[in-house]
Amino acid sequence: MKRLILTYVFLIILIPVFGKETSFYLINLKGEVGPGLFRIVNKGIKEAEKQKADYIIFDINTYGGAVDAADSIRTSILKTPVTTVAFINHQAVSAGALISIACDSIYMSKGSTFGASTVVNQTGEVMPDKYQAFMRAMMRATAQVNGRDPSIAESMVTDSIKVLSLTPEEAINIGYCEGKAESVDDVEKIIARGSAYITLEQEVSLLDKIISFLITPYLQGIFLMFIIGGIYFEMQSPGLGLPSVVAILGALLYFLPLYIEGLAENWEIIIFAIGIILIIMEIFVIPGFGVAGITGLILSITGLVFAMIDNDLLYYHGKFNLIPVIKPLAIVLLSSFLSLLASIFLASRFSKGNSFIRLALNTKLSDKDGFVGVKTAERLVGEEGVVKSRMYPSGKVEVKGIWHEATMENGTALPGDKVKIIRSEGGRLYCEHLSQ
Repeated sequence: MKRLILTYVFLIILIPVFGKETSFYLINLKGEVGPGLFRIVNKGIKEAEKQKADYIIFDINTYGGAVDAADSIRTSILKTPVTTVAFINHQAVSAGALISIACDSIYMSKGSTFGASTVVNQTGEVMPDKYQAFMRAMMRATAQVNGRDPSIAESMVTDSIKVLSLTPEEAINIGYCEGKAESVDDVEKIIARGSAYITLEQEVSLLDKIISFLITPYLQGIFLMFIIGGIYFEMQSPGLGLPSVVAILGALLYFLPLYIEGLAENWEIIIFAIGIILIIMEIFVIPGFGVAGITGLILSITGLVFAMIDNDLLYYHGKFNLIPVIKPLAIVLLSSFLSLLASIFLASRFSKGNSFIRLALNTKLSDKDGFVGVKTAERLVGEEGVVKSRMYPSGKVEVKGIWHEATMENGTALPGDKVKIIRSEGGRLYCEHLSQ
Protein backbone atom coordinates (compact mmCIF):
# COMPACT_ATOMS: atom_id res chain seq x y z
CA MET A 1 0.00 0.00 0.00
CA LYS A 2 2.89 2.36 0.83
CA ARG A 3 4.52 1.62 -2.55
CA LEU A 4 1.26 2.30 -4.32
CA ILE A 5 0.89 5.71 -2.66
CA LEU A 6 4.50 6.67 -3.48
CA THR A 7 4.04 5.62 -7.13
CA TYR A 8 0.84 7.68 -7.35
CA VAL A 9 2.55 10.80 -5.93
CA PHE A 10 5.53 10.29 -8.27
CA LEU A 11 3.24 10.15 -11.30
CA ILE A 12 1.34 13.27 -10.22
CA ILE A 13 4.64 15.18 -10.10
CA LEU A 14 6.06 13.87 -13.36
CA ILE A 15 2.98 13.96 -15.61
CA PRO A 16 2.75 17.80 -15.70
CA VAL A 17 6.49 18.06 -16.33
CA PHE A 18 6.69 15.61 -19.22
CA GLY A 19 3.14 16.07 -20.46
CA LYS A 20 3.42 19.80 -21.23
CA GLU A 21 4.87 20.79 -24.60
CA THR A 22 7.48 23.55 -24.69
CA SER A 23 6.04 26.46 -26.66
CA PHE A 24 8.14 28.76 -28.86
CA TYR A 25 7.06 31.99 -30.53
CA LEU A 26 9.15 32.88 -33.59
CA ILE A 27 9.74 36.50 -34.64
CA ASN A 28 11.72 37.28 -37.79
CA LEU A 29 14.05 40.20 -37.23
CA LYS A 30 15.58 40.77 -40.64
CA GLY A 31 16.53 43.75 -42.77
CA GLU A 32 17.19 47.32 -41.69
CA VAL A 33 16.38 48.18 -38.09
CA GLY A 34 13.96 51.10 -38.09
CA PRO A 35 10.57 52.25 -36.79
CA GLY A 36 8.73 49.78 -39.03
CA LEU A 37 10.69 46.78 -37.74
CA PHE A 38 10.28 47.95 -34.15
CA ARG A 39 6.52 48.09 -34.67
CA ILE A 40 6.36 44.51 -35.94
CA VAL A 41 8.74 43.12 -33.29
CA ASN A 42 6.97 44.88 -30.43
CA LYS A 43 3.62 43.59 -31.65
CA GLY A 44 5.08 40.05 -31.84
CA ILE A 45 6.38 40.25 -28.25
CA LYS A 46 2.94 41.28 -26.97
CA GLU A 47 1.33 38.43 -28.91
CA ALA A 48 3.83 35.93 -27.43
CA GLU A 49 2.97 37.17 -23.93
CA LYS A 50 -0.73 36.81 -24.71
CA GLN A 51 -0.16 33.24 -25.97
CA LYS A 52 1.85 32.51 -22.78
CA ALA A 53 4.77 31.16 -24.79
CA ASP A 54 7.72 29.67 -22.88
CA TYR A 55 10.30 31.19 -25.24
CA ILE A 56 10.50 33.91 -27.87
CA ILE A 57 13.04 33.18 -30.61
CA PHE A 58 14.30 36.09 -32.69
CA ASP A 59 15.59 34.92 -36.09
CA ILE A 60 18.13 37.72 -36.61
CA ASN A 61 19.85 38.73 -39.84
CA THR A 62 20.58 42.46 -40.00
CA TYR A 63 23.42 44.88 -40.69
CA GLY A 64 21.86 47.37 -38.24
CA GLY A 65 19.96 50.59 -38.67
CA ALA A 66 18.57 53.39 -36.51
CA VAL A 67 19.88 53.55 -32.95
CA ASP A 68 16.59 54.82 -31.51
CA ALA A 69 14.62 51.96 -33.08
CA ALA A 70 17.22 49.43 -31.85
CA ASP A 71 16.96 50.88 -28.35
CA SER A 72 13.16 50.55 -28.48
CA ILE A 73 13.43 46.88 -29.51
CA ARG A 74 16.07 46.28 -26.81
CA THR A 75 13.79 47.82 -24.17
CA SER A 76 10.82 45.68 -25.23
CA ILE A 77 12.97 42.53 -25.03
CA LEU A 78 14.32 43.41 -21.57
CA LYS A 79 10.82 44.18 -20.24
CA THR A 80 9.08 41.00 -21.41
CA PRO A 81 8.67 38.23 -18.79
CA VAL A 82 9.04 35.59 -21.54
CA THR A 83 12.49 33.99 -21.90
CA THR A 84 14.12 35.38 -25.05
CA VAL A 85 16.51 33.66 -27.45
CA ALA A 86 18.53 35.29 -30.26
CA PHE A 87 19.36 33.08 -33.24
CA ILE A 88 21.98 34.94 -35.28
CA ASN A 89 21.27 33.57 -38.72
CA HIS A 90 24.17 35.07 -40.68
CA GLN A 91 24.64 38.67 -39.36
CA ALA A 92 23.91 40.62 -36.17
CA VAL A 93 25.90 43.78 -36.78
CA SER A 94 25.62 47.20 -35.11
CA ALA A 95 22.02 47.59 -33.88
CA GLY A 96 21.58 43.83 -34.40
CA ALA A 97 24.33 43.15 -31.83
CA LEU A 98 22.58 45.34 -29.24
CA ILE A 99 19.31 43.47 -29.79
CA SER A 100 21.07 40.08 -29.54
CA ILE A 101 22.79 40.97 -26.25
CA ALA A 102 19.39 41.98 -24.83
CA CYS A 103 18.19 38.36 -25.19
CA ASP A 104 18.61 35.80 -22.40
CA SER A 105 20.57 33.42 -24.63
CA ILE A 106 22.30 33.59 -28.02
CA TYR A 107 22.85 30.91 -30.67
CA MET A 108 24.79 31.45 -33.89
CA SER A 109 24.83 29.70 -37.25
CA LYS A 110 28.00 28.54 -39.00
CA GLY A 111 29.87 31.47 -40.60
CA SER A 112 27.82 34.15 -38.84
CA THR A 113 29.26 37.29 -37.24
CA PHE A 114 28.22 39.34 -34.24
CA GLY A 115 29.35 42.83 -33.11
CA ALA A 116 30.76 45.93 -34.89
CA SER A 117 28.36 48.42 -33.30
CA THR A 118 30.09 51.71 -34.02
CA VAL A 119 27.53 54.48 -34.71
CA VAL A 120 27.83 55.83 -38.26
CA ASN A 121 25.82 58.24 -40.41
CA GLN A 122 24.05 57.58 -43.72
CA THR A 123 27.32 57.72 -45.67
CA GLY A 124 29.14 55.32 -43.33
CA GLU A 125 31.24 57.99 -41.59
CA VAL A 126 31.87 57.50 -37.87
CA MET A 127 29.75 59.83 -35.73
CA PRO A 128 31.29 62.04 -32.95
CA ASP A 129 32.20 60.49 -29.60
CA LYS A 130 29.01 61.64 -27.82
CA TYR A 131 27.04 59.22 -30.02
CA GLN A 132 29.58 56.43 -29.39
CA ALA A 133 29.41 57.11 -25.63
CA PHE A 134 25.63 56.73 -25.69
CA MET A 135 25.89 53.44 -27.61
CA ARG A 136 28.67 52.14 -25.33
CA ALA A 137 26.53 52.87 -22.27
CA MET A 138 23.58 50.97 -23.76
CA MET A 139 25.78 48.00 -24.67
CA ARG A 140 27.31 47.86 -21.16
CA ALA A 141 23.95 48.17 -19.39
CA THR A 142 22.35 45.52 -21.62
CA ALA A 143 25.21 43.05 -21.09
CA GLN A 144 25.07 43.53 -17.31
CA VAL A 145 21.34 42.75 -17.20
CA ASN A 146 21.97 39.29 -18.67
CA GLY A 147 25.17 38.57 -16.75
CA ARG A 148 27.57 39.08 -19.64
CA ASP A 149 30.93 40.85 -19.51
CA PRO A 150 30.14 44.57 -20.11
CA SER A 151 33.68 45.37 -21.25
CA ILE A 152 33.32 43.00 -24.22
CA ALA A 153 30.01 44.60 -25.23
CA GLU A 154 31.62 48.04 -24.93
CA SER A 155 34.54 47.01 -27.13
CA MET A 156 32.06 46.42 -29.97
CA VAL A 157 31.56 50.22 -30.05
CA THR A 158 34.56 52.44 -30.70
CA ASP A 159 35.71 55.16 -33.04
CA SER A 160 39.11 53.53 -33.53
CA ILE A 161 40.15 51.12 -36.26
CA LYS A 162 39.82 47.99 -34.02
CA VAL A 163 36.16 47.10 -33.49
CA LEU A 164 35.22 43.79 -31.89
CA SER A 165 33.28 41.38 -34.09
CA LEU A 166 32.85 37.75 -33.04
CA THR A 167 32.59 34.43 -34.85
CA PRO A 168 30.49 31.65 -33.26
CA GLU A 169 33.59 29.95 -31.77
CA GLU A 170 34.93 33.21 -30.34
CA ALA A 171 31.54 34.15 -28.88
CA ILE A 172 31.19 30.73 -27.23
CA ASN A 173 34.69 30.94 -25.72
CA ILE A 174 34.03 34.28 -24.01
CA GLY A 175 30.53 33.38 -22.84
CA TYR A 176 28.57 35.49 -25.34
CA CYS A 177 26.98 32.56 -27.13
CA GLU A 178 25.32 29.43 -25.73
CA GLY A 179 25.99 27.31 -28.81
CA LYS A 180 25.88 26.80 -32.56
CA ALA A 181 22.79 25.91 -34.60
CA GLU A 182 21.99 25.81 -38.28
CA SER A 183 18.26 26.55 -38.09
CA VAL A 184 15.53 27.72 -35.77
CA ASP A 185 14.46 24.09 -35.45
CA ASP A 186 17.96 23.19 -34.18
CA VAL A 187 17.72 25.91 -31.53
CA GLU A 188 14.32 24.63 -30.41
CA LYS A 189 15.62 21.03 -30.13
CA ILE A 190 18.58 22.19 -28.01
CA ILE A 191 16.31 24.13 -25.64
CA ALA A 192 13.54 21.47 -25.49
CA ARG A 193 16.17 18.76 -24.73
CA GLY A 194 14.30 15.99 -26.44
CA SER A 195 10.84 16.83 -25.12
CA ALA A 196 7.90 17.75 -27.35
CA TYR A 197 7.58 21.35 -28.48
CA ILE A 198 5.34 23.52 -30.61
CA THR A 199 6.19 26.66 -32.61
CA LEU A 200 3.98 29.64 -33.36
CA GLU A 201 5.36 32.03 -35.98
CA GLN A 202 4.35 35.66 -36.04
CA GLU A 203 2.01 36.51 -38.90
CA VAL A 204 2.56 39.98 -40.37
CA SER A 205 -0.63 41.31 -41.98
CA LEU A 206 -0.80 43.52 -45.07
CA LEU A 207 -1.94 46.44 -42.88
CA ASP A 208 1.11 45.97 -40.62
CA LYS A 209 3.38 46.05 -43.67
CA ILE A 210 1.71 49.22 -45.02
CA ILE A 211 1.98 51.05 -41.68
CA SER A 212 5.59 49.94 -41.22
CA PHE A 213 6.33 51.19 -44.74
CA LEU A 214 4.69 54.59 -44.13
CA ILE A 215 6.69 55.34 -40.97
CA THR A 216 10.11 54.91 -42.61
CA PRO A 217 12.21 58.11 -42.29
CA TYR A 218 12.43 58.58 -46.07
CA LEU A 219 8.66 58.61 -46.56
CA GLN A 220 8.17 60.75 -43.47
CA GLY A 221 10.49 63.30 -45.08
CA ILE A 222 8.42 63.24 -48.30
CA PHE A 223 5.18 63.75 -46.34
CA LEU A 224 6.79 66.73 -44.60
CA MET A 225 7.59 68.19 -48.03
CA PHE A 226 3.91 67.78 -48.98
CA ILE A 227 2.88 69.71 -45.87
CA ILE A 228 5.37 72.58 -46.29
CA GLY A 229 4.99 72.78 -50.08
CA GLY A 230 1.19 72.72 -49.89
CA ILE A 231 1.13 75.51 -47.31
CA TYR A 232 3.57 77.60 -49.37
CA PHE A 233 1.52 77.35 -52.58
CA GLU A 234 -1.71 77.97 -50.67
CA MET A 235 -0.27 81.26 -49.41
CA GLN A 236 0.34 82.33 -52.99
CA SER A 237 -3.36 81.95 -53.88
CA PRO A 238 -5.49 81.84 -50.69
CA GLY A 239 -8.55 79.59 -50.72
CA LEU A 240 -9.16 75.87 -50.37
CA GLY A 241 -7.56 74.44 -53.53
CA LEU A 242 -5.18 71.71 -54.65
CA PRO A 243 -2.27 72.96 -52.46
CA SER A 244 -4.51 72.70 -49.38
CA VAL A 245 -5.49 69.16 -50.33
CA VAL A 246 -1.81 68.20 -50.75
CA ALA A 247 -0.91 69.74 -47.37
CA ILE A 248 -3.80 67.99 -45.57
CA LEU A 249 -2.97 64.67 -47.27
CA GLY A 250 0.68 65.05 -46.25
CA ALA A 251 -0.33 65.75 -42.63
CA LEU A 252 -2.61 62.71 -42.55
CA LEU A 253 0.04 60.40 -44.03
CA TYR A 254 2.60 61.81 -41.59
CA PHE A 255 0.64 61.73 -38.34
CA LEU A 256 -1.88 58.89 -38.80
CA PRO A 257 0.59 55.94 -38.93
CA LEU A 258 2.58 57.46 -36.03
CA TYR A 259 -0.63 57.93 -34.03
CA ILE A 260 -1.71 54.34 -34.66
CA GLU A 261 1.73 53.24 -33.48
CA GLY A 262 1.40 55.23 -30.26
CA LEU A 263 4.41 57.39 -31.17
CA ALA A 264 2.42 60.53 -31.93
CA GLU A 265 0.60 61.73 -28.82
CA ASN A 266 -2.48 63.93 -28.83
CA TRP A 267 -0.53 66.91 -27.49
CA GLU A 268 2.01 66.67 -30.34
CA ILE A 269 -0.72 66.83 -32.99
CA ILE A 270 -2.48 69.67 -31.14
CA ILE A 271 0.61 71.89 -30.84
CA PHE A 272 1.37 71.30 -34.54
CA ALA A 273 -2.15 72.45 -35.45
CA ILE A 274 -1.88 75.48 -33.14
CA GLY A 275 1.49 76.34 -34.71
CA ILE A 276 0.02 76.28 -38.23
CA ILE A 277 -2.92 78.47 -37.13
CA LEU A 278 -0.53 81.02 -35.58
CA ILE A 279 1.56 81.13 -38.77
CA ILE A 280 -1.56 81.70 -40.89
CA MET A 281 -2.73 84.47 -38.53
CA GLU A 282 0.69 86.10 -38.73
CA ILE A 283 0.53 86.12 -42.54
CA PHE A 284 -3.09 87.12 -43.14
CA VAL A 285 -4.25 88.87 -39.96
CA ILE A 286 -1.32 90.30 -38.01
CA PRO A 287 1.02 92.56 -40.02
CA GLY A 288 4.76 91.73 -40.08
CA PHE A 289 6.49 88.66 -38.69
CA GLY A 290 6.53 88.79 -34.89
CA VAL A 291 5.66 86.78 -31.80
CA ALA A 292 2.76 84.83 -33.36
CA GLY A 293 4.83 83.75 -36.38
CA ILE A 294 7.90 82.71 -34.39
CA THR A 295 5.78 80.89 -31.78
CA GLY A 296 3.85 79.11 -34.53
CA LEU A 297 7.07 78.03 -36.24
CA ILE A 298 8.50 76.63 -32.98
CA LEU A 299 5.27 74.80 -32.10
CA SER A 300 4.95 73.30 -35.60
CA ILE A 301 8.52 71.98 -35.63
CA THR A 302 8.17 70.65 -32.06
CA GLY A 303 4.99 68.76 -32.96
CA LEU A 304 6.54 67.24 -36.09
CA VAL A 305 9.77 66.23 -34.31
CA PHE A 306 8.30 64.70 -31.15
CA ALA A 307 5.65 62.81 -33.15
CA MET A 308 8.49 60.69 -34.58
CA ILE A 309 9.96 59.85 -31.16
CA ASP A 310 9.08 57.17 -28.64
CA ASN A 311 8.89 59.47 -25.61
CA ASP A 312 10.21 56.73 -23.31
CA LEU A 313 13.59 57.09 -25.05
CA LEU A 314 13.94 60.68 -23.82
CA TYR A 315 14.87 59.35 -20.39
CA TYR A 316 17.84 57.06 -20.05
CA HIS A 317 18.63 55.81 -16.54
CA GLY A 318 16.44 58.58 -15.11
CA LYS A 319 18.25 61.34 -17.02
CA PHE A 320 16.84 63.42 -19.85
CA ASN A 321 18.51 62.42 -23.12
CA LEU A 322 18.49 64.53 -26.30
CA ILE A 323 20.16 61.96 -28.58
CA PRO A 324 16.83 60.50 -29.90
CA VAL A 325 15.71 64.05 -30.83
CA ILE A 326 18.63 64.76 -33.16
CA LYS A 327 17.65 62.50 -36.07
CA PRO A 328 13.94 63.50 -36.24
CA LEU A 329 14.92 67.18 -35.90
CA ALA A 330 17.38 66.80 -38.79
CA ILE A 331 14.70 65.11 -40.93
CA VAL A 332 12.15 67.87 -40.21
CA LEU A 333 14.54 70.76 -40.82
CA LEU A 334 16.11 69.26 -43.94
CA SER A 335 12.75 68.27 -45.45
CA SER A 336 11.29 71.72 -44.72
CA PHE A 337 14.29 73.47 -46.26
CA LEU A 338 14.25 71.30 -49.40
CA SER A 339 10.48 71.71 -49.71
CA LEU A 340 10.72 75.51 -49.53
CA LEU A 341 13.49 75.56 -52.15
CA ALA A 342 11.52 73.25 -54.45
CA SER A 343 8.30 75.27 -53.94
CA ILE A 344 10.00 78.59 -54.74
CA PHE A 345 11.65 77.06 -57.82
CA LEU A 346 8.41 75.51 -59.11
CA ALA A 347 6.38 78.65 -58.43
CA SER A 348 8.83 80.87 -60.30
CA ARG A 349 9.27 78.46 -63.19
CA PHE A 350 5.74 77.24 -63.91
CA SER A 351 3.86 80.46 -63.17
CA LYS A 352 5.51 82.00 -66.26
CA GLY A 353 4.13 79.48 -68.69
CA ASN A 354 0.89 77.67 -69.43
CA SER A 355 1.88 74.38 -67.78
CA PHE A 356 0.82 75.73 -64.39
CA ILE A 357 -2.48 77.23 -65.57
CA ARG A 358 -4.65 74.58 -63.96
CA LEU A 359 -2.96 74.95 -60.57
CA ALA A 360 -2.49 78.74 -60.44
CA LEU A 361 -4.88 81.65 -60.84
CA ASN A 362 -3.87 83.46 -64.04
CA THR A 363 -6.98 85.58 -64.62
CA LYS A 364 -6.21 89.31 -65.11
CA LEU A 365 -8.43 91.73 -63.24
CA SER A 366 -8.54 95.01 -65.18
CA ASP A 367 -10.01 98.42 -64.27
CA LYS A 368 -12.32 98.45 -67.30
CA ASP A 369 -14.04 95.30 -66.03
CA GLY A 370 -14.83 96.97 -62.73
CA PHE A 371 -11.93 95.65 -60.69
CA VAL A 372 -10.06 98.22 -58.65
CA GLY A 373 -6.42 98.03 -57.73
CA VAL A 374 -4.90 99.42 -54.55
CA LYS A 375 -3.60 102.59 -56.23
CA THR A 376 -6.94 103.22 -57.97
CA ALA A 377 -8.78 102.90 -54.66
CA GLU A 378 -6.42 105.38 -52.99
CA ARG A 379 -7.25 108.00 -55.66
CA LEU A 380 -10.95 107.80 -54.70
CA VAL A 381 -10.37 109.05 -51.14
CA GLY A 382 -12.37 112.28 -50.65
CA GLU A 383 -14.85 111.51 -53.45
CA GLU A 384 -18.61 111.23 -52.93
CA GLY A 385 -20.64 108.13 -53.79
CA VAL A 386 -24.14 106.66 -53.71
CA VAL A 387 -24.96 103.45 -51.84
CA LYS A 388 -26.30 100.78 -54.21
CA SER A 389 -26.92 97.89 -51.76
CA ARG A 390 -27.57 97.53 -48.06
CA MET A 391 -24.36 98.07 -46.14
CA TYR A 392 -24.42 96.14 -42.83
CA PRO A 393 -21.64 97.34 -42.78
CA SER A 394 -20.27 96.21 -46.21
CA GLY A 395 -21.86 96.52 -49.61
CA LYS A 396 -21.71 98.30 -52.98
CA VAL A 397 -21.06 102.00 -53.57
CA GLU A 398 -21.16 103.82 -56.92
CA VAL A 399 -18.37 106.37 -57.40
CA LYS A 400 -17.99 108.18 -60.75
CA GLY A 401 -20.26 105.65 -62.44
CA ILE A 402 -18.35 102.57 -61.23
CA TRP A 403 -19.48 100.22 -58.48
CA HIS A 404 -16.99 99.43 -55.72
CA GLU A 405 -16.84 97.16 -52.68
CA ALA A 406 -17.01 99.40 -49.61
CA THR A 407 -17.46 99.27 -45.84
CA MET A 408 -19.08 101.80 -43.53
CA GLU A 409 -16.64 103.21 -40.98
CA ASN A 410 -19.47 103.52 -38.46
CA GLY A 411 -23.06 102.31 -38.54
CA THR A 412 -24.99 101.15 -41.62
CA ALA A 413 -26.36 102.58 -44.89
CA LEU A 414 -29.30 101.94 -47.19
CA PRO A 415 -29.53 102.13 -51.01
CA GLY A 416 -29.71 105.79 -52.15
CA ASP A 417 -27.77 107.19 -49.17
CA LYS A 418 -24.93 109.52 -50.07
CA VAL A 419 -21.52 108.74 -48.57
CA LYS A 420 -17.98 110.08 -48.67
CA ILE A 421 -14.87 107.95 -49.16
CA ILE A 422 -12.63 108.69 -46.16
CA ARG A 423 -9.85 106.10 -46.63
CA SER A 424 -8.78 102.93 -48.43
CA GLU A 425 -7.01 99.84 -47.14
CA GLY A 426 -5.79 96.96 -49.28
CA GLY A 427 -7.96 98.08 -52.17
CA ARG A 428 -11.16 98.32 -50.05
CA LEU A 429 -12.97 101.64 -49.62
CA TYR A 430 -14.16 102.89 -46.25
CA CYS A 431 -16.88 105.56 -46.12
CA GLU A 432 -19.17 107.57 -43.86
CA HIS A 433 -22.48 109.43 -44.27
CA LEU A 434 -22.18 112.91 -45.75
CA SER A 435 -24.34 114.27 -42.93
CA GLN A 436 -21.65 113.23 -40.47
